[in-house]
Amino acid sequence: MNQIDLGEDPLALDRQVCFALSVASRNVISVYRPLLAPLGLTHPQYLVMLALWEQSPRSVKDLCGALHADPATLSPLLKRLESIGYLERRRSTEDERLLAVELTGKGRELRAEAEKIPYRVVELLGMEVVELEQLHGALSKVIAATRRALDAG
Repeated sequence: MNQIDLGEDPLALDRQVCFALSVASRNVISVYRPLLAPLGLTHPQYLVMLALWEQSPRSVKDLCGALHADPATLSPLLKRLESIGYLERRRSTEDERLLAVELTGKGRELRAEAEKIPYRVVELLGMEVVELEQLHGALSKVIAATRRALDAG
């Protein structure tokens, strides 16, 4: 096995992956916040809507998988989105244990406004699309690696 070299101070804050990810995540979500406010969405609700714009209806289990979220986290988001008229939740007729989530007409119509958001985010960040695609690729590798590490125990 190769020796891992973490430099002179392996605990230096500015060298920690967790710190960079935490700050970047907070800051990027802060960029989204004012863009989502006119749509009546929080960032976590926006992620749910993105998943439903890709495919609707979906089971809660499928949504949890797509969003890497647990049902306890997703349930209040779905309730809120249902209360503002963007989706409906109902028990599957084939299997009562499954809860199906489906966009309403209002939820489908919201997509046209939401399509402007990614363009605005790119403008606000002032980064090239290719840079953001590379970052997305690197973060996808980190997500896969952490899932493997967590699964390994």
